[in-house]
Amino acid sequence: MTRYIAQRLVLLVPVLLGILVITFSMLRLIPGDPARIMLGEHATEESIARFREAMGLNDPIHVQFWRYLTNILHGDLGRAIRTNEKVTVELMQRLPATVELTFGAMFLACIIGIIAGIISAYYHNTVIDLGTMVGALVGVSMPVFWLGLILMYIFGFKLKWLPPSGRLTVGVELQSLTDFFLAGVAEGTWQYKLKPITDFLSNFYILTAILTGNGKALWDALKHLVLPSLALGSIPAAIIARMTRSSLLEVLGEDYIRTARAKGLSERVVLFGHAMKNAFLPVITVIGLQFGSLLGGAILTETIFSWPGMGRLVVDRILARDYPVVQGTVLVIALIFVFVNLLVDISYAYLDPRIRYGS
Repeated sequence: MTRYIAQRLVLLVPVLLGILVITFSMLRLIPGDPARIMLGEHATEESIARFREAMGLNDPIHVQFWRYLTNILHGDLGRAIRTNEKVTVELMQRLPATVELTFGAMFLACIIGIIAGIISAYYHNTVIDLGTMVGALVGVSMPVFWLGLILMYIFGFKLKWLPPSGRLTVGVELQSLTDFFLAGVAEGTWQYKLKPITDFLSNFYILTAILTGNGKALWDALKHLVLPSLALGSIPAAIIARMTRSSLLEVLGEDYIRTARAKGLSERVVLFGHAMKNAFLPVITVIGLQFGSLLGGAILTETIFSWPGMGRLVVDRILARDYPVVQGTVLVIALIFVFVNLLVDISYAYLDPRIRYGS
């Protein structure tokens, strides 16, 4: 297993290098002068010249790439043009919202998709199977923005069961983890050095509400999470359902399944004790890929539901021509996607020893 993980880590090196090259090239591939595009068409030649010098755009391309690579290794993604804030600071403020939404969407997608796939495979070639697969087809074909608007209209405005947008209701207070854990700690002590970490974790509203014991804020944050999670998780749920059904049907036709039934084992033991473990291998791959794609593909959902995540940040900064933020966001999403795939490979090898021994 250790050898298998080491091989996968080595293979990550060219992938990560390719990601760095692509994100570095984004700014340079923009038609026209990047400095003029970022400062706007009304910028003076003097301000453009100062900006090019400050950004190092006058240096040779290999010098720019080496500086970019060095800054990345030191955790420096530059500064936002719009706010003059560090890009890493803005990403740390937005990343928790996207991660929270992604986990909520994948949680619902896995529950709905796996259960639907199992039911459809067990009742193969029946009305239940047909209805489940039709539902999956509708789910994978339905535009996320349209489903989001429908959910908002029905459950947010008509029935008023769930809040239609945002992360917390106005007036619901949520104490930050920094104030909760580090209140009264003097500057310069080792405890105060934890402030950047607690500030980052405070943006996970559900986690913060649990750790601070704020039940009202926890319930409110969960209610705000339901509708965007349903909208974002609709396509992954349909894909997982279809994959679970096809994989389980293939396994149920194997000889060892017929042997288990011939021994008199109950259908429950045959299904969950023998078939599901092998049938679940390709499903894990699909779940991992969908999870990684949701981290970067929640732009429409976050925009519709006014969710302050990375997808909405990208949209706002593209319109503002704030390319350092866009470049940094793409890099972070790509890195997360790569490491999610690595975890999928490791879990795949853990469940199927033939993979790690065959490598």
